[in-house]
Amino acid sequence: MNLFLIAGEVSGDTHGAAVMGAFPGDAGIEFSGLGGPKMAAISPEKIEDWLADAAVLGLWEVLKKYGYFKAKLNETIERVLSEKLDAVVLIDYPGFNLRLAKQLRKRGYAGKLIYYISPQVWAWKRGRIAEMAQLLDLMICIFPFEKELYENSGLKTKFAGHPLIDSLAEKRANPPERESDLIALLPGSREREIEALFPAMLDAAAILKKKQPDLRFISTGANAALTDRLRELADAAGIELETAETAHEIMQRAVVGVVASGTATLEAACLGQPYCLTYKVAWLTALVARRVMKVDFLGIVNVMADREVVRELLQEKATGPAIAAELERLLTDDEARSNLQAEIAGVVAKLGEGGAAKNAAEAILAELKGHE
Repeated sequence: MNLFLIAGEVSGDTHGAAVMGAFPGDAGIEFSGLGGPKMAAISPEKIEDWLADAAVLGLWEVLKKYGYFKAKLNETIERVLSEKLDAVVLIDYPGFNLRLAKQLRKRGYAGKLIYYISPQVWAWKRGRIAEMAQLLDLMICIFPFEKELYENSGLKTKFAGHPLIDSLAEKRANPPERESDLIALLPGSREREIEALFPAMLDAAAILKKKQPDLRFISTGANAALTDRLRELADAAGIELETAETAHEIMQRAVVGVVASGTATLEAACLGQPYCLTYKVAWLTALVARRVMKVDFLGIVNVMADREVVRELLQEKATGPAIAAELERLLTDDEARSNLQAEIAGVVAKLGEGGAAKNAAEAILAELKGHE
């Protein structure tokens, strides 16, 4: 059987490679497509590593490369139509992949269209769900609540479990002891997030330090340059900042923390970190987001629980005093901290028991074998 896979981001390359590696050796699968170095390493002759061009952030960056993406879309359509494929597997990356699915159907592609790692249309563009149901044969999702949403639209859906359960399994099995005086300040992996969020986190640290002088604060950047920037900002604010190699280490060592909205909040939850969530964007961006968002919460833990389990401090609430107040509450109230950890653990339990890539591979094989 021939599968054509498309991933356009580092995370998608990781998920795609995991699924490719999860197919049994006797399944006779031939892989081709577009991905990154991990996918290309499995099928070097047939999978093109295009991440240097594909993994762009922000509307302006996409617009600057509009000609490239249009040409790549047309090239991919012709490639899919010319090859004898059993299925196209679209991995996240909705801006490109949903357009591709639509154009393939317009051009008469009759093979299977399978989506793995659902785009978060449930948060922003629920109207797309009905359109996706018309285009796709199978949705493989990683959050349990997505299954009902897609199936209600008539789209066959399989919940595979979340890949974080697998990637963090060893760390979760062997956690270090939490340090009762250590507070995590995690402003995100991008420079823009650091500049927008870290000053308020440092302000909160200064407030807490005045009340409890023995407290320590720890952070890390996505790379050495960003870690240096965190130190610079901390030095300027008069805060002594410890650093660690990874955010995961911090999430397991710190007694409480503040975490920027994003994947890191789910990682923190999986690692048992009691935390509050914060985020801030330009006022116009926030205004538009509030108009189009279809969920009541930003943090995925809260979305899954359908209530505010983790305190969200967003926009005008993303201030030093507000962050300090929530961290102090969690720090000084053992029962509140313990209850939060228990509630977070309950949400994480809904993400499955592991084996996401294997479950996804099995779902793809079942879909293909059911219609041979």
